[in-house]
Amino acid sequence: MARIKYYYDTETCKYERVKTKKTDIILNMLGILALTGVMALSLIILYYNFFDSPKEIALKNRIKELEYYYDLKEKEVQLINEAVDAVAYRDDNIYRIVLGAEPIDKNIRNAGVGGADRYADIRDKNLIDEDMIVALSEKVDKLKRKVYIELKSQDELRSLAEKKVKLFAAIPAIQPISNKQLVALASGFGVRIHPIYKVKKMHTGIDFAAPIGTPIYATADGKVEEVSVKFSGYGKMVVLDHGFGYKTRYAHMHDFAVRTGQNIKRGELIGYVGDTGVSTAPHLHYEVMLNGVLINPVHYFFNDLSPDEYEKIVELSSIENQSLGM
Repeated sequence: MARIKYYYDTETCKYERVKTKKTDIILNMLGILALTGVMALSLIILYYNFFDSPKEIALKNRIKELEYYYDLKEKEVQLINEAVDAVAYRDDNIYRIVLGAEPIDKNIRNAGVGGADRYADIRDKNLIDEDMIVALSEKVDKLKRKVYIELKSQDELRSLAEKKVKLFAAIPAIQPISNKQLVALASGFGVRIHPIYKVKKMHTGIDFAAPIGTPIYATADGKVEEVSVKFSGYGKMVVLDHGFGYKTRYAHMHDFAVRTGQNIKRGELIGYVGDTGVSTAPHLHYEVMLNGVLINPVHYFFNDLSPDEYEKIVELSSIENQSLGM
């Protein structure tokens, strides 16, 4: 129940009842509503300034999650980059040195990955974290370039290694007869007394004295270039072409175990010791040629001789005696 208000009227000397106008009531209500609205708005502003809305909380959690996974990916890129750099270091400082190849130019390895417009499509999207995304994209592109260069380098190294394997197989690296016949080296490479003319003449190979029928073995992989029979000179002879400029000749043979054009592996039987052609006793005359130049075969017996045996055979080959044949 509303309280009734009175006022003292001096003219009538009586208390008169206060009569409230409707306009006053309306204005009072509007004032109260306005004050309430201002207070409510102030509270809302204060709330949003000091507290996040559910949507903002969700967005902030999403940003933190994205930043976490971004950091993980950046660390993974860094680890992969370090691994590729380690492979590149071994490539330049081990593999290429062993295989005789030049290191890859550092300017090629560290080159950039395109112009200023390379990441324009990312920047055009006006992303909030576009700088971070561009930086990561650039790191990934540089890593891709390094991996591509390394793949090409590995292809080159594999090709070089295959050539090296073939080269090592092509080098005459063993004795043409069993190393049990080591002491039977009768005459070495160099100026020797000719067995027929009895004058000093260049002896272009080394002679192994051995019984007729002693097996003769290929000293390296190759192909039979020549199988010939002559009644003078080298007599029955086999020439093997090993590639890479290497050839070997086996002369004064008794019989053959190969034919022209046949592929041969190191250590494979090619024939037998004989006494054919210009020869004064059963023996094998063995020659090594590199790019058409006859060289001392004794320096190529490194696969099946111990250091002591090698010293012994060098000593025997240096004796200036009479050769057993041409």
